[in-house]
This record gives sequence, structure tokens and C-alpha cells, in this order.
Amino acid sequence: MQVEHWHEERDGPLTERALRDKIASRGFSVSRYVYPPGTFFPAHDHGVDKIDGVVSGRLRLTMSGQEAVLEAGDLLLVPKHVMHTAEVVGEEPVVSMDGVRVG
Repeated sequence: MQVEHWHEERDGPLTERALRDKIASRGFSVSRYVYPPGTFFPAHDHGVDKIDGVVSGRLRLTMSGQEAVLEAGDLLLVPKHVMHTAEVVGEEPVVSMDGVRVG
């Protein structure tokens, strides 16, 4: 599980638009979601590759026996048909950019 971190020197200032554009440039359709504290998605998979990106808050993803906590500017590829869970960590809502592979 490889978390990609935002690098302001390379990527510019972190904004919702900038994170959306970065994900979209990789061939993903992007939607914005806000998950309140306490949100938990039990084990599930998707029929397409996805990218989870975090604008703010903290989101724990568990996949293939590994765990990562995504924070502002972090991206994680979730390959299709890979079981995973997701959970908001802490008391701050998570603003997420959810990318779904196009085509």
C-alpha cells in the first residue's frame, strides 16, 4: 500500500481544485464527499480502480492486511476487486476527493 503525499514545491498549494485536477489527470472521474466523525465503511470492494484523496481530516484505510491513515494531500490507489475498509479518524470531518477510473 503506497500513500502518495502532496508536495507543495512540486504540486503547488493544496486546494480542493488542485487535488481534484491531480486525480483527474490520471484518468479518473472525481467526486467530492464529506464524511462526518464516526463514519465507517465495512469491508467492501469496487469493480473499478479508485483513488481516495484527502483534502482535510484523517481517513484510515485498511487493505490487504496493511493500514494507512491519509491526511491532507494524501492519495491512495485502491485497485479494483481488492477488499478494504475506511474510517474517519478523530473529531474532524473528512473532505474527500473520490476518483473512479474512467473507461
